[in-house]
Amino acid sequence: MDIIHEVGKEQLRTDLPEFGVGDTVKVHYKIVEGEKERIQIFQGIVLQKRGMQISKTFTVRKISNGIAVERIFPLHSPHIQKIEVVRFGRVRRAKLFYLRRVKGKAARVKEKRRY
Repeated sequence: MDIIHEVGKEQLRTDLPEFGVGDTVKVHYKIVEGEKERIQIFQGIVLQKRGMQISKTFTVRKISNGIAVERIFPLHSPHIQKIEVVRFGRVRRAKLFYLRRVKGKAARVKEKRRY
């Protein structure tokens, strides 16, 4: 197990901002289609963070045209160009799976005040 972590230490990214569960983030993800490359922005609420070191992932959920879309991103992926934190959410849970059941105003997350 330690050999895997030693090899993965070289690929860990240090340029990503600190964000947590409940925060609204914009993930700039590089999409490769044949010979073309483009950047796609996926903005939503972070539902969970899991894993450790090189295998750390986070799940982002957004509502697009009334349909909920969830996407799991590897945190240390070279395809992630950058992550922008739009709002900091104030939550008391590590996983926000209850947001899948609620609609409308009940699905809002309070904003954490930063001074």
